[in-house]
Amino acid sequence: MSGVACRGVAERLGVPARLVAAAPAGQTADGLKDTERVLASIMEAVIGACYLHNGYETTAAAVVEAFEPEIAAALDHPVDFKSALQERLAQRGQGVTYTVTAEEGPPHERTFEVVASIGDRPMGTGRGRSKKAAEQEAARAALALLDVDADVVEDGLEVA
Repeated sequence: MSGVACRGVAERLGVPARLVAAAPAGQTADGLKDTERVLASIMEAVIGACYLHNGYETTAAAVVEAFEPEIAAALDHPVDFKSALQERLAQRGQGVTYTVTAEEGPPHERTFEVVASIGDRPMGTGRGRSKKAAEQEAARAALALLDVDADVVEDGLEVA
């Protein structure tokens, strides 16, 4: 399960508000309730506890129901843009490189910016909470630009 999917389910189930409500007196959970890693870990722990208490069949059905929107979105829109870009470029005998151009925020809430380049040409920029997520966004942007370039070539216009 991805952190993004677990966070989405945690938010729909009200976990952030429950974290704040359950914080010990004098302490705050405000920073934790917005952290993907914490919410994903909580969801994984809840699923594990449900499995131990209720068994596989009951837990599996509940997990499928809870993650239904994320499952549908993943089936409709696969998110492995890096592989799709690599496959398209391999057909042309080209490759892609990813370069981290910026890192912002504290270690527990870091945001990365990555540029996907084909040869010397920057083709897409992406931002994400991990290098992997930023690379996926950069690959998505590069694919979109390649599609635009292909459309321009098909129309008989020269691509810059």
